[in-house]
Amino acid sequence: MAEFAGFPVAALDFFDDLEVDNTKSFWEAHRQVHAESVKAPMVALTAALEPEFGTAKVFRPYRDVRFAKDKTPYKTHQGAFVGVAPATGWYVEVSARGVRTGGGFYEASAQRLAAVRDAIDTEHTGKELEKLLTRLRKLGWSIGGDTLKTKPRGYDADHPRIDLLRHRSLTLGRDHGFEPVIHTPEFADVVRRDWRELRPVVEWIAARTDTLE
Repeated sequence: MAEFAGFPVAALDFFDDLEVDNTKSFWEAHRQVHAESVKAPMVALTAALEPEFGTAKVFRPYRDVRFAKDKTPYKTHQGAFVGVAPATGWYVEVSARGVRTGGGFYEASAQRLAAVRDAIDTEHTGKELEKLLTRLRKLGWSIGGDTLKTKPRGYDADHPRIDLLRHRSLTLGRDHGFEPVIHTPEFADVVRRDWRELRPVVEWIAARTDTLE
């Protein structure tokens, strides 16, 4: 396997064009560009990170359109995910907007979500997560995820951590956009640094959910 050399400009251009012409004919005409400039660098990047973080899933480029109103057939980004618990782990993505890193839990069964909320509700573990997230905000991470508009059932609206309790998923992201480093081998070190920063939150979540369905 080739060593990671960065994401070429051709990868960003490919997704720029795909957003304009998301059709099978475009895909077939540019399949080799995707293979060489998008998928191959992502596979090489995740292989470089594997000794420390584990094996990544490099996602397929095809959208599941069976129940979607949007019937365009291809994803307009290429993502990869390293899981340490169900739907919990580290993420990296390349698209027309450049490269983004992230982590957290992206979805949860009712049982797993209840376990996370119970830990947020508990004074010691809830404050621990708050401190971790405050530190990451100061480091430039954005906090996202799917949230309820109202309080979750069983919790008071004036709970000191009600905003965290509203989360049905909890993710952190950092945009690297078009920074020159994304085109170089050194970007593997950038992703490694990012994922290390997220490790305490990822492990906090995994510790509450990795034994649950």
